[in-house]
Amino acid sequence: MKQRIAFLFSLLLLFFISVEKSKAQELLTLEDAVKIALESNYDIKLSANDLAINKNNVNLGNAGLLPVVTGNLTNNNSLQNSRQVRSDGQITERNGARGSNLNYGVGLNWTIFDGFGMFARYDQLQEFRNLGEANLQLTILARVADVITNYFALVQQQQQLEANLTAIDISRFRVKTAQSRFEIGKAARLEVLNAQVDLNTDTTNYLRQQDLYRNTQIALNELMAREVDVLFKVADTVIIDDKLTLAQISERATQQNPALQAALVSRRIAELDLKQVRANRFPTIGLNTGYNFTESQSALGFATQNSGRGLTYGVTASINIFNGFMQRRNEQNAALSIDNSQLNLDKINQSIKAQLAAAFQTYRTNLSLVKLETSNQEIAQRNLDITLEKFRLGSIAPIELREAQLNLVAAQVRLSNSMYQAKLAEISLKEIAGNIDL
Repeated sequence: MKQRIAFLFSLLLLFFISVEKSKAQELLTLEDAVKIALESNYDIKLSANDLAINKNNVNLGNAGLLPVVTGNLTNNNSLQNSRQVRSDGQITERNGARGSNLNYGVGLNWTIFDGFGMFARYDQLQEFRNLGEANLQLTILARVADVITNYFALVQQQQQLEANLTAIDISRFRVKTAQSRFEIGKAARLEVLNAQVDLNTDTTNYLRQQDLYRNTQIALNELMAREVDVLFKVADTVIIDDKLTLAQISERATQQNPALQAALVSRRIAELDLKQVRANRFPTIGLNTGYNFTESQSALGFATQNSGRGLTYGVTASINIFNGFMQRRNEQNAALSIDNSQLNLDKINQSIKAQLAAAFQTYRTNLSLVKLETSNQEIAQRNLDITLEKFRLGSIAPIELREAQLNLVAAQVRLSNSMYQAKLAEISLKEIAGNIDL
């Protein structure tokens, strides 16, 4: 009785699995997944906003090349008790005497020379913009690689789900066959129990694989910045670009790798920092001019009201003569920053070469494994077909069928894993090269 209940439970579970699988879901192509991520991914949006800020900062005024014009207004009022003694001895006193002083106008200040530091600052702002572009490209490459990786992880897991379903179908056939043989007295109950255990094991494996598949779906939805509970299907095949060469990828990386480009820009920024520090050795010359209005009132004095208007202009100049050896120290530090930026550039270049060599070795190995596992899968499928036919004829024991069944599932899993690993290596190579094509 317990065995019949377990058998019916397994059939009911398989029914719900098939219902869940048959639910209408959108087919998400790789191109659509990448497009959605490029438009919605939060990391890409944040990096794009940082680039927009850097672009906005590239202007002459931010570098100090343009004059500064300000409007000024000063209005001071007073209320005093005053006592005034004149030269002839006359005394004048006022309690609560009111006074006011109003000054307003427009002023212009313009630094026309600062040792060429302003030109170095403008060039540096442009380099910060270039650095923002490199960082945005780096972010885009990383997120696109994440999307592609998760997408093909779903393809791999989907293939393994199909393999698990195949195993379930065979195990269910074994259960029905064993039950029929038992009812007519040609098999012991032990054969039915063993078949039921294998069916339950295969069903458990399917459910665990389905859980992994759903979690990967959630991760891909997160990368695309959409609702994480959206259900979808993916393509059923993994297409691998098997024409990549190390020389080709290395050349592309030298020209396009965004981390390398960012290191080059950082070195240029450090060089411009040194130019700005050295500019402090030169004099700073500025022009100033303005037009002002003044008006004052006083309750005491020879003039109780005074007003005026007029143009002011002048030249200012200053030069650093001695600042406690700070200039020399700042120049030395700036030179060391240039050395560090060059060392960082060399380090990144070396790291890229190492990453390319390792990824390309993995790529070649997995291409070979794909060919081998494809052959193994075909052999395992033929072996299972022959074993199934013998099992139907009753010429082999159930354990032989189970072994052939497990061999096929293992071959299918190994094939999907090798194809997925080869695809990951391909993606890694193209990401290092700085250009991921679909």
